[in-house]
Parts: sequence; C-alpha cells; structure tokens
Amino acid sequence: MQTFMIPGTIFMSLLAGALFGVIKGGILVVFTATAGASSCYFLSKLIGRPLVCWLWPERLRYFQSEIAKRKDKLLNYMLFLRITPTLPNTFINMASPIVDIPFHIFFAATLIGLIPASYITVKVNINACSDLIFWLSYVWNKAIT
Repeated sequence: MQTFMIPGTIFMSLLAGALFGVIKGGILVVFTATAGASSCYFLSKLIGRPLVCWLWPERLRYFQSEIAKRKDKLLNYMLFLRITPTLPNTFINMASPIVDIPFHIFFAATLIGLIPASYITVKVNINACSDLIFWLSYVWNKAIT
C-alpha cells in the first residue's frame, strides 16, 4: 500500500496489533512499512522525477537545500524526518532518490524511525481491543442475566 501511496496503512497496523500482539505485530509493521517505503524509493528513482517535480516543485527545492546543508549528518536528519509524525512520508519516500539520498541511509532511517510510531499504533490497538472485549462481555452478561 505504501509503495503506491494508497492510504490506509494505519488500519493495517491496527489489525497487525490485534492479530499478532505488540511484539510480533510491531516487527511485522516496521518491516512491511520499510519494504513499502523502499519500493516507493526505487519506483520514484526509476520513473518518479517528473511527477515529484510537477506535484511539489517548491517543497522539492527546499528539501534539496536542506539535504545539501546536512550532507555530513544525513542519517540524523533523515531519522528526524521519520520520527516526526506530522511530516508526509509519501513526499520523503518519493523525493529522497531525486535529491540523491543514498539508499542505505534512507533504509536505515526508515527502519529505525518507524519503530516508535509503529509501536504506539500496535499498542493502542491492543488496549482498544481489550477494552472492547471487556465491554462486550459485560453487555453480554447483563443481557443473559
């Protein structure tokens, strides 16, 4: 889903948490999100330049200037971008190969940077499911008695 910028990965993360638990679901979400982001990176590298330049010309110029300023600490900057929840990952995935961010830095920052958000998403779902099960069993017991 993330490769082709289809919204809804948050729901898949919630589902992974419900089905597999926090640890297994979190690992699954991090690795699948990283694989999707990496696929988007390579797809953009092959055919995405015209689309990115057309959709986000100003944002791309700004991103390129920020990358040029931080060339020596690029991993730290990419980690910051990945950990910050308000930034659009779609733009980062598509623009990174165009502004010459090496894949190994992109991959490492994505893998590490997605861990906090994935953990929160999976953990929230576990708590929500347990609350839902509690209330459903409560209502069921009240309905029977």
